[in-house]
Amino acid sequence: MKLKIQLYILSLWLLFALLFINKVQVPICLQNCEFIGLKELIETNVIPIICLVFIILGFIFFFKFRYIIKGSKSLPVKIQKMDNLNWEHLTFLVTYVIPLLSFDLDFDLAKNRNGLMFFLVLLVIGLIYVKTNMFYNNPTLAILGYHIYKVDTENKKHIVLISKDTLVEENWIEYKHISDNIYFAIKAQSNGDTGT
Repeated sequence: MKLKIQLYILSLWLLFALLFINKVQVPICLQNCEFIGLKELIETNVIPIICLVFIILGFIFFFKFRYIIKGSKSLPVKIQKMDNLNWEHLTFLVTYVIPLLSFDLDFDLAKNRNGLMFFLVLLVIGLIYVKTNMFYNNPTLAILGYHIYKVDTENKKHIVLISKDTLVEENWIEYKHISDNIYFAIKAQSNGDTGT
């Protein structure tokens, strides 16, 4: 469950980066400049600071994910049937990330509740994301070069593979269990030759 939440936050990395760029307010002065004060700088940049915290958390969670997927893998198995699910990254981006950018994040709740609604929508999407086991559907991982495949092997059916490698049917792979029916896979070096 913890890994799924972390990967959900990582999946929103692009949203937080775009919000940071859109909302950051740093005064620029060329002559007779004075520092406006740390308190005022923080108060005018609450949203960018929150976004920056989540961007940093996203990096931490990505390196943790990389650590989790290292290590021993299964014996090589052959992909018998495969569907490429890379298009799902784009679906997540268009369905969730882009619409969330349209929120006007004004936290004056007496006038406007957009900020509150934004975080409630993020929370609801996160609950759905974790409960439906869709944490692999991650545009940030796609940007970082990971692919998603739904495959059948001789001993497992309808599993989802996350891989840095481009896979095709008949490839031999080694995989490591992440959660439920989700695995991380690499191409096997031995092409299925186990020495027997």
